[in-house]
Amino acid sequence: MSQISPIEIAPANVLISEHMVDSRLASHWFAVYTTPRHEKRVDQHFGVRGIERYLPLYKVQRKWADGSRVTLNLPLFPGYIFVRIERAQRVSVLEVPGVLAIVGGTGGTPAPLPLADIEALRFGLHLRRAEPHPLLQIGQRARIRSGALAGMEGVVVRKKNSFRVVLTMDAIMQSIAVEVDASELEPIDSPCLNCA
Repeated sequence: MSQISPIEIAPANVLISEHMVDSRLASHWFAVYTTPRHEKRVDQHFGVRGIERYLPLYKVQRKWADGSRVTLNLPLFPGYIFVRIERAQRVSVLEVPGVLAIVGGTGGTPAPLPLADIEALRFGLHLRRAEPHPLLQIGQRARIRSGALAGMEGVVVRKKNSFRVVLTMDAIMQSIAVEVDASELEPIDSPCLNCA
């Protein structure tokens, strides 16, 4: 019986590791457009199908007609949920009830979202108070330089004596506002985009 030397085993292990890394890199985050007010149901369907997904939520207090108050968890990006899939899994995503489309790029092919943006939201959003915000076209752009969401860029606005930065996911044309301290911000361009 011949023995296998460690030198013969090493290349096979390297190939397995490289394949595993390649398959992980082959999956990307995509924005999925859903039927209005069906984001949580779509999230459940993705969970049952084993599709990696991320549905950022925020808390809001509402007062019902009978005077009672309730706290709701609502989607931070209404009408959207994020999935991490390989391109070959597009059909399984589109078959989920409530899914209307995967947000496309040029030529109608799905446009992957920047990994850094999704990771910053997943791991830093719970450390700040956030809420949906209308998309802004003008204002001073700034970068959050420290703390949770560091490195993300947005438009600085003021609301009731506190600073907020409006962060925009360009691929889905949606924005959120997060509260920040002025010392956590650094300007990245002029305050007026329309000025000469």
